[in-house]
Parts: sequence; C-alpha cells; structure tokens
Amino acid sequence: MIEKGNPDVRLRRLRRSETIRRLVNETDLQASRLVAPIFVRFGTNVVEPIEAMPGVHRYSVDQLGGYVNRLWEAGVRAVLLFGIPESKDELGTQAYSSDGLVPRATAEIKSRFPSMAVAADVCLCEYTSHGHCGVLKGGEVDNDKTLPLLAKAAVEYARAGADIVAPSAMMDRQVAAIRTALDDSGLPETIVMGYSAKFASSFYGPFREAAGSTPSFGDRRAYQMNGANSREAMREIEGDVGEGADVIMVKPALPYLDVIAEARSRFDLPIAAYNVSGEYSMIKAASLNGWLDERRAAMEVLTSIRRAGADIIITYFAEQAANWLKETS
Repeated sequence: MIEKGNPDVRLRRLRRSETIRRLVNETDLQASRLVAPIFVRFGTNVVEPIEAMPGVHRYSVDQLGGYVNRLWEAGVRAVLLFGIPESKDELGTQAYSSDGLVPRATAEIKSRFPSMAVAADVCLCEYTSHGHCGVLKGGEVDNDKTLPLLAKAAVEYARAGADIVAPSAMMDRQVAAIRTALDDSGLPETIVMGYSAKFASSFYGPFREAAGSTPSFGDRRAYQMNGANSREAMREIEGDVGEGADVIMVKPALPYLDVIAEARSRFDLPIAAYNVSGEYSMIKAASLNGWLDERRAAMEVLTSIRRAGADIIITYFAEQAANWLKETS
C-alpha cells in the first residue's frame, strides 16, 4: 500500500506500449556492433553445413562473396576469419603461409567489399597436426617458441589486407610479439584485438568440430584461463593493454558476463565479447525442438552481452540478428 503523502510510484507506466518502452530503452543493440565469424576451408565451390551449428557453413574462398554480401545487406560490417587447411603439420605452417586460406580469403573479401572490416584469428590450433595452439616441446606447448610463429601469421594477414589481427592462442606476451612485428613490418595501422580473457570452456565444442581443432591429446587448460578466476582475468587484460592491444576480448560471453562488466568498469579500451559456438548451438537446438523462441532468446542473449559492457559482439547470429533489428527499426 502507498503511504499517504508519498508519490504513487508505478514503474509499469514506462512499459505500457512498445513506443514508450523503446523511448526509455537503456541498452541499444545495433548491427554495426556485430561481427560474423566465418570458417574458410580448402577446395573450390564448397558451401558445407556444420552439423553441430545449424545455419552455419564452411566456405571455400570462391564461395565467400554470396555470404559476405548477405552480411553487408543485413548491416553487418565486420567479419572474423578462421582457416581450415587441407594439410596440417607439427608447426602449423599453413597458419603463416602467404598463400594460406586466411590471406586469400582476406584479399577476396577486400577486393569485393573494401569497406567490410576484416579481422583474422591468429592461432595455430586449426593448422597443427596435434591440435594445440602452439609448438610442442616434451608434450607441452612451448610459449616462447610459439610467439614468432604467431607474429609471422599476423603480419601475413595484415599484408593481405586484414584490418584487425586477433591472437587467440593465450600465449604470454603474444600481443607484444605481434605488435612489434607489425610495426617493424611497416604495418602500424593494423589493429590488435587480444583474446585477453579466454577461458577454458565446454562451450567451444561445436567450434572444434567446425574447425577440426580438437587436441589429439590432453586439453588446453594449461594455457587457457580457469573459469573460476575473475581477478586473474583482470591481470590478463591489463597485460594485453600494457603490450599494446587496441581492443580487449572476453570469451565466452554468457558464462562470463560478470567479467565483461568488471572489465568495462576498469578499462577504457573497446571491449569485444565472443558469443561462442556452444552458446549459439544450445539456442538453435532448443528452438528446433520447440522449447523456446529462437529470435527472442538470441536477442535477449545479445542484449545481455551489450548491457554487461561489450562494445563489439562476435556472434554466429550476426546475419539473423541484423535482419531482426532492421525489422524493428
């Protein structure tokens, strides 16, 4: 009961119509903040569905144009490339080949869509025969021997036209190695987006099927972060900032909204959040079974990531979400 003399506060007044709700909306989600991951595979004339990720495909370089055009028409202005080579070896040499999939895909996209921002993932896991993110020594990933290979890959991607290189290997000092290599190669304008707080997560499962990057032994917990540690995440982010990162990232997004929010309160750099494959696939699976409304669930998730403080959202829902936003604009 409202006490006499006090104003009759009714918060529902601001929810009574769609027009009013949009007028007082606190969190705006825009297509220009979305980044679409793309899996580029070897071969020609290939558009290959990924079973664990309904609606997502692997594309050969010659088939990228149609999908990128759809993204552009929807309002998405950035993509993140992952390469799936025909052959792999112990050192992941296809990751830093000038004729590799990511450089060729970058050049193809830039030739047809020069204003599309191209980000290139920098890691060795898709390219190594053992599936780990770096060079092995005695059955363990050798951090320091991996750094020059990551730097070499980043330079090749930037030379091909990538606007952004995104090191995801979780090697210590990887941002510094890449920033130095880019600057020394006359590529100081290339943006470095660090996978700064990348947690060892069960939500990567569908991606590993899509990219063929499951480790042949062990796991990646020796270099990816412990999901229980948020203070350590701030140290990782602070380290990347000190090494010259232009953008910092938290991955995955949904289980770590608190980390995104804490990073937003502590750092002024743009923050990216990766709405990863498992987060995507669980919504798709539930919607295909009629358990939830895909559109409403996906938009609720993306809005929550934005509300937590992410400026950039990497998501497999990019094309769909951008089209949904157009329908409601």
